[in-house]
Amino acid sequence: MTQDMEIMTPYREETENIEVEVAPVYLSEESAPAKGQFFYMYAVRITNHRDEPVQLLSRKWMIRNGQGEVKEIEGEGVIGEQPWIKPGDTYTYRSFCPLTTPTGNMRGSYFFENESGEEIEARVPLFFFRMVDAPGNPQGLYSELQNL
Repeated sequence: MTQDMEIMTPYREETENIEVEVAPVYLSEESAPAKGQFFYMYAVRITNHRDEPVQLLSRKWMIRNGQGEVKEIEGEGVIGEQPWIKPGDTYTYRSFCPLTTPTGNMRGSYFFENESGEEIEARVPLFFFRMVDAPGNPQGLYSELQNL
């Protein structure tokens, strides 16, 4: 998914000239708080500031719920893709995270390779899941989200 996303990205980190921005959003219509089900979407924008193309090969996530329980997730690519990102280009995608608590956080790394076979690790910033961060909520991070 390489469409442009007009979103606010409050979480940002740059490692090895690869910039990662993340915008998490609480999806109240998909959640059932009375049943302990809290559903979040997060949009990611990855920008290659290097002088060479890189391929995103895998990722590793640490997901922590509001009770401090940690789940580690590793896998190939993102959303079933292992995209090549040219110098100056941006790759965007969105994914989802269900939690059993109303709050939580994620952090992790993307693992890339350049055309010479050099491995590159780009950190994903620590970002937080909060029910208040819902589209249209003026008390949250977002007062408006477009093109999600």
